[in-house]
Amino acid sequence: MTARTETATVPAAGAVLWRREGDQLQVALVHRPKYDDWSWAKGKLDPGESWVEAAAREVLEETGFRPRLGVPLPRSVYSMQRGQLKEIRYWAAEVLSGSGDLENEIDEVAWLTPAQAQVRLSYVRDAQQLQAVVDADRAGVLETWPLVVVRHGESVGRSKWPRPDPLRPLDRSGREQAKALVPILAAYGIERIITSPSVRCFTTVQPYAAAAGITLRTKSGLSEETFEERPEKAARNIERLLERGEPSALCTHRPVLPTVLLRLRGLSDPGCPGHEVLTEAIDGGMAKGEALVCQVAGLGAAARVMSVERHTPA
Repeated sequence: MTARTETATVPAAGAVLWRREGDQLQVALVHRPKYDDWSWAKGKLDPGESWVEAAAREVLEETGFRPRLGVPLPRSVYSMQRGQLKEIRYWAAEVLSGSGDLENEIDEVAWLTPAQAQVRLSYVRDAQQLQAVVDADRAGVLETWPLVVVRHGESVGRSKWPRPDPLRPLDRSGREQAKALVPILAAYGIERIITSPSVRCFTTVQPYAAAAGITLRTKSGLSEETFEERPEKAARNIERLLERGEPSALCTHRPVLPTVLLRLRGLSDPGCPGHEVLTEAIDGGMAKGEALVCQVAGLGAAARVMSVERHTPA
């Protein structure tokens, strides 16, 4: 997955945890006694770590809560004492699980209303993320669920495989791509996975399913062979996921992807960044092992794609 590169900019990631107490929106701030400051849960990327993986890890370490990442929030870029730039990428996030027990350098987590948080924040720059959360909440699109489209990983070439094509397995690179998908799908709290029954698709998402304790569901409509005969079945699988509204992922093949992505693009507003990202994926294709994450607000006919992120193999 897309990982940080060594540059003069120091990369970090975090999230604005949010919840509701009755009808009242609350966000979580963390206090660092070393600096006596209040800010969002965040931290630097480890070597080779992706932005979303770091965000989920840092939130868990600093708050004791495992998050499900939602829509991306504005980034912060600022100068550090030694002259380096620091870039922090943020997401809105809900609590999936966790005890809230504190470790590391945080001694307090405070759940506050946006007005209270505005006063408590130690840094003016952190107000950008707070305002974005408030704006999304007012628009009724803060609460989203992820729908992840995955193209299977690198596989043994057709010319080198003497058996039926659906049995063609991942190669070494594909198996590594499948492992790299695990923390990405975990950061978005994926609970349901449907996949083409072809071995190269099934085994791309199998490592995450095993780690999360999820039963993979094979759908013939996502296979190349069925798609060639009955392309409408691929669209039907998307419609069912939209109706269910569960954090979901589907894994399929290059010929099937345009049909899936066109349906999702139809749920996004023209001119918005997500619409453009989906258009790029439709026109240019997805890389093998790539995951495209759509944050969806609403269900069924009312579903709307609010953001789209691409996680390409490293």
